[in-house]
Amino acid sequence: MNRRLLEPGLSRRALIAGSAGVAVFCAVRFGFAAQVIKAVEELKPGEFTWHPERSPEGPVMIVVSLPEQRVHVYRNGVRIAVSTCSSGKPGHETPTGIFTILQKDKNHRSSTYNNAPMPNMNRLTWSGVALHAGNLPGYPASHGCVRLPLDFSEKLFTVTHVGTPVILSGAHTDPYELTHPGMLLGDYAEQEAEQAVGALKGKSHPKDWSGGETYPVTTVLASSHDSSIALLQDGRDIAKGKLTIRGPRKLGEHVFVLRGASGNRLSWHGVSHHADPAFPLSQEDALVSRLSGDRSFVAELKRHMHPGMMMVVTDLPTSAGRRSDRDFVIMNVS
Repeated sequence: MNRRLLEPGLSRRALIAGSAGVAVFCAVRFGFAAQVIKAVEELKPGEFTWHPERSPEGPVMIVVSLPEQRVHVYRNGVRIAVSTCSSGKPGHETPTGIFTILQKDKNHRSSTYNNAPMPNMNRLTWSGVALHAGNLPGYPASHGCVRLPLDFSEKLFTVTHVGTPVILSGAHTDPYELTHPGMLLGDYAEQEAEQAVGALKGKSHPKDWSGGETYPVTTVLASSHDSSIALLQDGRDIAKGKLTIRGPRKLGEHVFVLRGASGNRLSWHGVSHHADPAFPLSQEDALVSRLSGDRSFVAELKRHMHPGMMMVVTDLPTSAGRRSDRDFVIMNVS
């Protein structure tokens, strides 16, 4: 038995290295929960892992692997839970892309499907895609939502917040830690590093925002296809600029979540769907350093950036077909 997953105080690398081994999980069947030891890939419908003690504090990120029919939950870059799920059936496929939680409702009912109960609902789009408790037959069976075991959905509801990143993907990649010396999309001199860190002073992560705040979740969308960068707040463009790429134009598909400041550098969590095609063996901060924007855009970015801000880098166009109107950015990244 691989004991690394069961021992406290391990590094994130050790946890990830052992993730293919065994894990303790809760088997939920007809309301019965039991502690069982089983390989993660062998989880049966309705079964899940839940180990918040592995990373008690920090921002949460959710990765839904549609081919695996698994939901992976990370806190501060460490995987704390895995659950089976059921996504959209043929004709009602769950869209792949990068989302943020727009709304939470513990006792939600569907306005489309006969007032059907959708407990512990985390809304991803206003058009009807959400994470919620539901029946798990062992294959995609929903109308586009991601169904979860009831007990797991209750636990997940306690750690998510409006603005939590959710990646619905055709692949699963563990997050990694990345530090960057200066203002994103700017020059990387020492002065820029000081400005980047200074821009975060006094700003909190969305998980720390009070219920009365307006949740202005900020996102940067950079497209090599369009040579464009956009600054979005609550899914709407508030600034646009020209993206300059040093070296080859292909970038791959990447998501970065700003954790905050680490000394005089910016600290990020990254989730890559593809390595940098030009430099597949390089660290991903090298990819970020190949990108820059015009001064006016970087000035707006500095005003609006906050811990929890996401940056999405893509080779896809950012046309209306890839974007939703009132939701967050949707990209086909499978």
